Amino acid sequence: MTFGIADSSIIPMRREKSGRSEMVSQLLFGEVYEVLEFEDKWLNIRLLHDGSCGWIDRKSYKEVGTEFVERYRASDQLIMSEVFNLVVKKGDWENKMIVAGSVLPFYDAYAKKLMIGEEEYVVRGFLREVGIESLRELLIQYALMFYNAPYRWGGRTPNGVDSAALVQMVYRLAGMALPRYIEQQVAEGQTLSFLEEAQSGDLAFFGDNSGAITHVGILWEQGRIIHASGKVRVDKIDHHGIFNEEMKRYTHTLKVLKQFF
Repeated sequence: MTFGIADSSIIPMRREKSGRSEMVSQLLFGEVYEVLEFEDKWLNIRLLHDGSCGWIDRKSYKEVGTEFVERYRASDQLIMSEVFNLVVKKGDWENKMIVAGSVLPFYDAYAKKLMIGEEEYVVRGFLREVGIESLRELLIQYALMFYNAPYRWGGRTPNGVDSAALVQMVYRLAGMALPRYIEQQVAEGQTLSFLEEAQSGDLAFFGDNSGAITHVGILWEQGRIIHASGKVRVDKIDHHGIFNEEMKRYTHTLKVLKQFF
């Protein structure tokens, strides 16, 4: 097997091996992937942590060995919870602005550095400690970090995010793994019968008349939901679905409620 690691801030993952192809997801700094296929200018890869697949530009490829990957898998890697931060490779003048959800492999908090292979990276910014009373409170805190981020199909960052990625990244920041895509997410967790059973941090899924699930959001207290629609926003929700007060109408029809912990 051949593996690589993202040492750029954000790497687009495309459906086909073309820069014009639809972006289905993104790799973030420090994420490791398996190379499934080499092409002249493209790599077909599978992301280690969620199994999502796609094509990335070969110029962004940085190989890591199987020993590195085994240690990476066996260790608890730090997931960056700051919206933005800076890392600098030792001996390089270039700052890399990394985003929430990036991985800091084998991070040394005392020295504020991390290692990728033989290369040393220094974290320039401050990594805050998050104090919480509950996991549900933490999920909402992370969800609101993305507030007003533009909607972007395939996006996973505060620069642009789709509804399924918002849910996945918020849960990942809180230490829980969810699949990347909405049809995978709705197949997991415990189904709730009524909205009144749900708590902050649970997920609500929405769909069309054919029964297809097309949207997801994170439930909050007092009948509110945090979701990515046009931008990451907070709207009202009831047993019918999401009600947009600006538009004075329902925009999404509620189909399924899920609890994951």
